[in-house]
Amino acid sequence: MEHSTRLTRSRVIGGIGALAATAIVLTGCSSGGSSDSTDSASDGDLTPVSLQLQWFSQAQFAGYYAALDQGFYEKEGLDVTILEGATDIVPIDVLTGGDADFAISWVPKVLGSIEQGAAVTDIAQIFERSGTTQVSMKDKNITMAADLSGKTVGSWGYGNEWELFAGMNKADVKLDDISLVAQAFDMNGFLAGDIDAAQAMTYNEYAQVLETENPATGELFTPDELNVIDWNTEGTAMLQDAIWADSDRLADDADYADTAVKFIKASIEGWAYARDNPEEAANIVTASGSQLGESHQLWMTNEVNKLIWPSTSGVGTINQDQWDQTVKIAMDTPNETGATVISEEPPATAFSNEYVEKALAELKDEGVDVMGEGYTPIDVTLKEGGE
Repeated sequence: MEHSTRLTRSRVIGGIGALAATAIVLTGCSSGGSSDSTDSASDGDLTPVSLQLQWFSQAQFAGYYAALDQGFYEKEGLDVTILEGATDIVPIDVLTGGDADFAISWVPKVLGSIEQGAAVTDIAQIFERSGTTQVSMKDKNITMAADLSGKTVGSWGYGNEWELFAGMNKADVKLDDISLVAQAFDMNGFLAGDIDAAQAMTYNEYAQVLETENPATGELFTPDELNVIDWNTEGTAMLQDAIWADSDRLADDADYADTAVKFIKASIEGWAYARDNPEEAANIVTASGSQLGESHQLWMTNEVNKLIWPSTSGVGTINQDQWDQTVKIAMDTPNETGATVISEEPPATAFSNEYVEKALAELKDEGVDVMGEGYTPIDVTLKEGGE
């Protein structure tokens, strides 16, 4: 399917204006999108909505870019602006500061903010599975958390370490049993041999290794040369990418609550599009200005789809057992300083299925597959450097 994308860039004003974050607005011109959303928006027919991402434009957020490009947001009467993240942008701070209407962030990171007073609600749990792993070379014989004992273990920190620490705790591996290394957000230390087991997202850093030439063979590394600890398998996975809304606005502003349902609905339709059209979705993200290579972008789209599909209860539903596991780990797992994410149960307002259930009901009535029971990943061939 051919599609064209018109990009406009503007500075984000308000609380994050000083950070010079980039707002990206895509207007879809392919079949399924409307013919002229820019004119509609100028006529005042659409409700302006801003979404704060937790990182730069990449296929981790393919569903939102696809919903924008394909006109799904416009179909719901929304004029959506996507705000890119950066290392110094905390999505929940942007949301609570009034500079975004919705934000994408990991649940454990937000639980800490909620305990500190942030009034926000998880209104759609898009990623049902965790994408966090520990990757090692085959000859290190690290296949499970128990094998980390005596090894040099990389961790990004900044709230990304909790699944690792929980997995070690479950396997009775103490922090004193490993050499913990502050890992950069890349795999350079791992590839240099300074880290035995490195933290890696399935959709990003793991691919970085597979995009690199193995000096011993002269060919790119292959999965057969690596071992991966999957926290989903180890039983310490925590909920990641979710759509967050302002709790007070949900309670006090009926229009905002209605907009939340529309935003969730269109976003899920965007993720269904990314599931069924991964190549097109990857191209849409690339056209948004992402700096990642084409094969890496497609790999990321494919791997993120695996975290969503098939869905247990309908995409976006917050499953109580998964929420409870995330909260328990956040309360019971200490980091290297002895601190936990939270000290007590979060309030009832921390998540709600009210809005996603309405969105799912409408999507089902319109024939959109929100379960993906027959989902099958595609095969992606990575090129050197992800090009």
